[in-house]
Amino acid sequence: MTTTAPKHLPDLQWVGAFVDERVREIQNGYLQDRSDAVATLAQLRRGAGKTIAEVPELWGLTLDDRFYKNAPYAPDPGSEHDPAEDAAHVALTLYGVHQQSRREDRMHQRGRDLGGAVRRLMPPGDIDEPVRRRFVQAGTAHDLPALAYRLREIVVLLRRDSVALDYGLLADRIHRFQQLGGRTTVRAAWGRAFHAASAAAVPTDASATADDTTPETDEDHE
Repeated sequence: MTTTAPKHLPDLQWVGAFVDERVREIQNGYLQDRSDAVATLAQLRRGAGKTIAEVPELWGLTLDDRFYKNAPYAPDPGSEHDPAEDAAHVALTLYGVHQQSRREDRMHQRGRDLGGAVRRLMPPGDIDEPVRRRFVQAGTAHDLPALAYRLREIVVLLRRDSVALDYGLLADRIHRFQQLGGRTTVRAAWGRAFHAASAAAVPTDASATADDTTPETDEDHE
């Protein structure tokens, strides 16, 4: 599926910048059929849809020294979860699913936000209800494990149709999702990207109801 490149690339935060760099390394190696990159991608897929605590066998494959060197704080060793670690892990393992068997396509591309990518799964001027429902379920996920699971479902569809995603940006969204009030911010960004892609793909007299597509929930008051 061919799409025009976004005119503006959103800035990445430190988590997203790390993921962008790490994914580019894996992606370039995989497209060059390097054995180390092929093996890494296969291992990453095993953790897709799970949090970092659920797959200790991936320690050292998702995060490395660069992650902790660039972190603006030292993770609490006594904490069960660190939002930044989880965000990077979830994004990287989802990329492992997305790039699988795509030997000529770059499934990580800067500027491809989730909402716009989901819209590209649908015919111009029309709404694919099962796809829309999965998008809404991701936006209304109540915690990180639920979000990771729903995102994996979407990524499988993106791989099927060769629709790229910005995994650095996705990591930043997942990081923000875990912060106070972050779910509302992330849902708004994903919904906005979805409708912006809709506007670019359909005639001006065609319509998709924004209220039915932008994920909404009242679970953000933590």
